Amino acid sequence: MACALLIARPAAAQLAPSRPPFPLGEALEYEVHVARGGNVGKGQMRVEGPVIERGITTWKLVFEMEAGMGPMRALDRTISWLDPVRFASIRFQKTERHPLSRSQEHVTMDLAEGTWREADAAQDETHRLGSLLPLDELSFIYFLRTLPLDKDTTYHFDRHFDARRNPTIVRVRGLELVETRAGIFRTRVVEMVVIDPKRYRGRGTIKFNLDIADCHVPVRIQSSMPLLGATTLTLIGWAHPPRYPGAMSCTE
Repeated sequence: MACALLIARPAAAQLAPSRPPFPLGEALEYEVHVARGGNVGKGQMRVEGPVIERGITTWKLVFEMEAGMGPMRALDRTISWLDPVRFASIRFQKTERHPLSRSQEHVTMDLAEGTWREADAAQDETHRLGSLLPLDELSFIYFLRTLPLDKDTTYHFDRHFDARRNPTIVRVRGLELVETRAGIFRTRVVEMVVIDPKRYRGRGTIKFNLDIADCHVPVRIQSSMPLLGATTLTLIGWAHPPRYPGAMSCTE
């Protein structure tokens, strides 16, 4: 399935992977670890679909995580409706519940009009898309899996739907061996520098260890969470949803 050319600064080559390196039905299971509390929860990333969204065939990307220590519990559920042909997001939804706060986002993107809107905004206003092929914070993680991991390099992408959060800087670093309950993986370190005033009060860095095999599975994800602090998601295995026989394979 053809992915559209990347919208990137001149430092990044125009790349066009022949198909997304992840299959429908992929479901990755993670344990959640915080620096001062140990293993405190579990998470899952999965690909559902196909789903028709406003007349467009999409893949539904889902991230769910629940973690905490005692009464300090956190819940994160994020969904992105991705057009896999253009590799662009057309809808984004996020729910966060933390001990001292709750928040929701529900964004729809109109690629034909080049606009996006927030469903819960005080006024029914639209904004210009930050990219003709927009991504949100979840679909951006899957987008990272389409990048070549054969050498160290730096990319500057203007792909976030909200122009105020561009650019996203992606640094492909060296190789790293990661041992998990799911096995031992040879990975490439990828750092993503994001503009996120809400979570990081400006810029923040998310570190990924992506398996160098064809699927580029995120083996480890390191970031931070409100109150819980430095947070690491480590792959512990794959789920096998019955709707998707053979979903483990992404190289056929």
